Amino acid sequence: MGAALGSVAYGVAGTLDHDIVRVLARRAEELGFSTFWINDMPNGEGLAGLAAAAEVTTRIRLGVGVIPLDRQPPAHIAERLQALALPTERLLLGVGSGDPRGGIERVHDGVAELRTLTSARIAVGALGPKMCALAGAVADAVLLNWLIPSYVAASLAMVSAAARDAGRPEPEHIGYVRVSEAAGEPQLRIEAGRYASYPAYAANFARMGVTAFDTTILGSGPGTIRAGLAPYRAELDEIVARCIAASETVEAYLTVMEDAAPMA
Repeated sequence: MGAALGSVAYGVAGTLDHDIVRVLARRAEELGFSTFWINDMPNGEGLAGLAAAAEVTTRIRLGVGVIPLDRQPPAHIAERLQALALPTERLLLGVGSGDPRGGIERVHDGVAELRTLTSARIAVGALGPKMCALAGAVADAVLLNWLIPSYVAASLAMVSAAARDAGRPEPEHIGYVRVSEAAGEPQLRIEAGRYASYPAYAANFARMGVTAFDTTILGSGPGTIRAGLAPYRAELDEIVARCIAASETVEAYLTVMEDAAPMA
C-alpha cells in the first residue's frame, strides 16, 4: 500500500465579504476539508475573517496565512486574537516576514514572542532556503507557496534537517496551491502575474524554471482540480486549495470548493 495522501484544506482572501465567508466555512466543514484558511491582506484582515468562520463552525481548523510581521507585530496580533475571541485550540497562526530586509531575524524573534502571548499553533510562511530552515527550527508548521510538486521535497528536506538540528518535532508540512475553474482563468492569470512581479517570487520561479501560472491548477471539468491536487497531497500533510473564483459570489466559490472537496 502507498503512503496516505495529505488532507485537503480550502482558502480564500481576507477581502472576501464575511457573509460569503460564513457560507463557505460552514460548507467546507460539511465536506470534510481539514482547515479553512484566509489570507491576511492590507485591505482585508485574515483574523477578522476567521472570526466570522468560527461563528458557524465547530470542528474545522482555522488558518491565517500569513500575517506579515513588519506590518503587524506580535503584541498587535495577540490583541486581535483576544478581541475577536478566536478559538485558539482550532487556530493555526501563519506569520511571515513581510519586507524581506531583516526578515529572518524578524520572524525568528516574532515567533518567540508569540509563544509567550498565545497558545495557538504557529506556522511560518517559507519560500527560500533560509526561511524553510527557520520554519524547521522554530515553527509548528511550515507553509509553502507557489511551487510545482517536484520542488516540494527539496523544500521539506531543508525544513526537516533544521528541525533535527534543533532537536524539535517535525513541523506540519502545508502547501498553498492557487486553483480556479475555467471561468476564473483571467483572475488566476492576474494573481499569477502579480506574484511574478515580486523579486523574491520571481527568483523562486526562475529556480524552478517555470512561470507563476505553471504552479496553479485550472479546472476543466468535474474532478479536475482534485486530480491536480493529488501530486501535492502525495508530498504534504495538508494542501490548501486557495480559491481564485471567477466572481465574488457564493456560487463561484462553491463551484471551486465542490471540485476540490476531499469527500466528493
